[in-house]
Amino acid sequence: MGDYFRPSRLEEALSALARPHSVLAGGTDFYPARVGRTIDEDILDISAIDVLRGISTTATGWRLGATTSWRELIEADLPPLFDGLKQAAREVGGRQIQNAGTLAGNLCNASPAADGVPGLLALGAEVEIASRAKTRRLPLEQFITGVRRTDLRPGELVVALHVARPAHSARSAFLKLGARRYLVISIAMAAATLEIAEGRIAVARIAVGACSAVAQRLTALEAALAGAPLDRHLADRVDPTHLEPLAPIDDVRGSAGYRRDAVLVLLRRLLAGFAP
Repeated sequence: MGDYFRPSRLEEALSALARPHSVLAGGTDFYPARVGRTIDEDILDISAIDVLRGISTTATGWRLGATTSWRELIEADLPPLFDGLKQAAREVGGRQIQNAGTLAGNLCNASPAADGVPGLLALGAEVEIASRAKTRRLPLEQFITGVRRTDLRPGELVVALHVARPAHSARSAFLKLGARRYLVISIAMAAATLEIAEGRIAVARIAVGACSAVAQRLTALEAALAGAPLDRHLADRVDPTHLEPLAPIDDVRGSAGYRRDAVLVLLRRLLAGFAP
């Protein structure tokens, strides 16, 4: 069996990563992946590092600590900008998973069907990454690079997510399609953040998950929505050509064709929900 280390300071964790460790936070992905076998790798448990947990307001927006749980996000006092991410949080597993699972763990697991990713993409989130040598930040679009792959380098640890304060009044929403309401892997999901100025969409960010190797922003749809009035016709602006960045697959949960049709419906329902 490998070594187990649970530091209370970030500096200790970064020093430990001078040699390879498997990072443990909420454990909701870690333990199921190791059922029935001996854990022989070295474990770095970051759950006792206070600076990695919690949500705070900054000069430019909000900082979401890496080990903040989904339940903490749900219960946090946040503006309507975060409603979509809270809706996604309520569909991450069941209550027990929400109590333990962490925001950064959902990203670092890099599943195509990770429930938190579309909402964070729609928020324009950035990932803060630290090593002993330096700290860097990059857009979430650049952090997840493929199925179970991220841009994390040896010796690095995700320490926080950052969401900038929008220039206009903003709201967000999230919809997920699964075989049942809870404890289910997504067939398709969609998230949207709309910034509104004088009754029109000033900025739109739309993201779709579980329909490609990495969740995707739909930039053509975002451009089609820019300047549109916020009314009951908003959903009519979604066109099948807007889905071209997606690459759905056939699997046990649904065919590629079904996913593509389902996403079109999800997007229209999502946007219809913004109408006054």
